[in-house]
Amino acid sequence: MLKHNNEFKLECGLSLASIELGFTTHGRPNADQSNVIWICHALTANSDPIEWWPGLVGSGKLYDPEKHFIICANMLGSCYGSTNAGSYPPGSSKPYGQAFPLITIRDMVHALKLLKDHLGVRRINLATGGSMGGQQVLEWAIIEPDVFENICVIGTNAKHSPWGVAYNEAQRMALEADSSLWQNGPEKGKAGLEAARAIAMLSYRNYEAYHRTQFDADEKLDDYRASSYQRYQGLKLSRRFDPWAYLTLSKAMDAHDVGRGRGGAESALDGIKARALIFGIETDNLFPIREQIYLSKHIPKSILKVIDSPFGHDGFLIESEQISQFVREFMKW
Repeated sequence: MLKHNNEFKLECGLSLASIELGFTTHGRPNADQSNVIWICHALTANSDPIEWWPGLVGSGKLYDPEKHFIICANMLGSCYGSTNAGSYPPGSSKPYGQAFPLITIRDMVHALKLLKDHLGVRRINLATGGSMGGQQVLEWAIIEPDVFENICVIGTNAKHSPWGVAYNEAQRMALEADSSLWQNGPEKGKAGLEAARAIAMLSYRNYEAYHRTQFDADEKLDDYRASSYQRYQGLKLSRRFDPWAYLTLSKAMDAHDVGRGRGGAESALDGIKARALIFGIETDNLFPIREQIYLSKHIPKSILKVIDSPFGHDGFLIESEQISQFVREFMKW
């Protein structure tokens, strides 16, 4: 746990009196830190990628603790060990709740910089992440271009799209329609979060993915597999995640724009010095491949690879074999 007891200024103009950042490391750095791998997680994941990216992280996997020093921090605003809306301000007996300020991807990256310095990391051989994790990697590679030798982003963008904002707003509307969100207690916002997750699943997958996995071959009038799947996914998230953190992080994703205050996205991306491997997923409806083509066009030392997957945006979590193959070729491992 990193505890930063000084004022942490936010992009919105407000500040937090102090912040905490949960993090996990696996393996050990070598003498010249040429084996440092930094993983940035997506919306509702945590700081241990072995748990949520088991196809890529672990003994004998692409990111192997026996070879690499792997770092992953819980993003600022999340509820897995970092300061969030459920945290207590210094000297207060009540959590932030609705008073928790707007944070951005850029704020998250400035918190990651604090952790980097705390750990004594001077160089990062590879920073990687998918979706919202990829947004953090891009932002960080722009802020500290000399730190990174290589970056790898999967299913992400330079600026969050109106389509993505609309999906997030629909989820927030579902959350806010649950009156318990504004109350204290173990059930606060539970039903709203379940509905929000069900909406999100439609953006993470697609028609083909649901047809493959949720098709009812028998004739029925009710109790469809797809219905059960939506409710199951909602319940699974509500058991492990905080609804206020979900609101915070979805708004942070909406505000993602690497070009803000930098003369536009093209100018900002042109400042990335790292070699970049950019993955698009052909069937991704949330982060369509046109967004990764844009990245590859404007990041100087970049290549684009397309993941063949029927699972849409969730392909970044599922298609470990393809990702591993391309990363090994890119990194010459």
